[in-house]
Amino acid sequence: MNSKKWIWQHQNFPNFSHDYSKIEPMIFQLIEKSGELKGKMSYLAQNEHDSFSIETSLNEIVATSLIEGEELKRDSVRSSLHKKLDIAFNREDKSTKKSDSLTELYLDSRFNQDALTVERLHRWHEAIFESYESVLYPVNQGIFRNHDDMQIVSSSIGKEKVHYVAIPHKQIETSIQQLIEYINRSSENFIVKSAVAHLWFESIHPYDDGNGRIGRAIVNYILAKDGGLDNRYYSISSAINHDRKGYYDTLEQSQNLLYNPNLDITKWIIWHTKSIKESIAISLYNIEKVVKKTRFYDKIRYIKLNEKQNKVINRLLDAGEGNFEGGLTNKKYRALTKTDAVTASRHLKDMLGKGIIREIEGYGGRNTRYELML
Repeated sequence: MNSKKWIWQHQNFPNFSHDYSKIEPMIFQLIEKSGELKGKMSYLAQNEHDSFSIETSLNEIVATSLIEGEELKRDSVRSSLHKKLDIAFNREDKSTKKSDSLTELYLDSRFNQDALTVERLHRWHEAIFESYESVLYPVNQGIFRNHDDMQIVSSSIGKEKVHYVAIPHKQIETSIQQLIEYINRSSENFIVKSAVAHLWFESIHPYDDGNGRIGRAIVNYILAKDGGLDNRYYSISSAINHDRKGYYDTLEQSQNLLYNPNLDITKWIIWHTKSIKESIAISLYNIEKVVKKTRFYDKIRYIKLNEKQNKVINRLLDAGEGNFEGGLTNKKYRALTKTDAVTASRHLKDMLGKGIIREIEGYGGRNTRYELML
């Protein structure tokens, strides 16, 4: 009976195979969508262009952590991006040591086209755990794991399901060097290459924690460096986060010899390509939001508003249509502007009368909620 279960146990690992004929049409479609995105970006004014880039980058940083169950404060990440990119910002700096470190990782993976090295991977890992402290679950930062007890497990205690067992730690150094050689030197199609590198890295699973985030950073690095795709304008992790189940299921099936006895990763590459295509579709939708935002500012340009009202409008526009959870209420207005209930009510009534906001149906009295009239 064959006791080998994981792809790294296969005698041909990491010589993956795939059916390019099944992938090629999708790649052409992806390139077309990328061209459409580039075309629409060219119609944006420079300030809109910069704002869209910031928000997309913010989405990527937040989403790649959210996939791992860690929720970052968007205001902190936004402040870090403005600071690191040296872009003027007219709000309070809410950046933290953690948001600064994660932003640096993101910027390095997307804009630094120097060859990938082990040392660089270690720096990325240190950035993820810059502010991490745990007595119960310590993480060795910036070094590969020194143990074989690395499993991907789900379910409750006593009913655990093992989804994957990673490569033994003594094989990590050699395997990572092979992967880095492939990333730096392979001339394979960049979409396929990014998919292969992602799966390969996750199969090695070299660190105590943070492997998923580094794997996705490697994808961003390859797409930017080898493909020339200006991925400041789309967020792959946002698309993956929308289909986390598909992500983990496809990854698991690709890594298990029971489902994948011949190291054929066509299914994984197809899923990966669809995710990139979906991330571009999300950006095309978001560009429409930018256009609506511009039109809204044009509409209110000559309407007299006070500083607090403008602050609230900016927050609602940053959140996007329908994304300001629960709508705008008197209580939220007070919290955002540090005003009392009477003042908040007066400001809201003024904005309502000027056609800037409208009441959301189904609420009334103290529960009245508002949204922008985009």
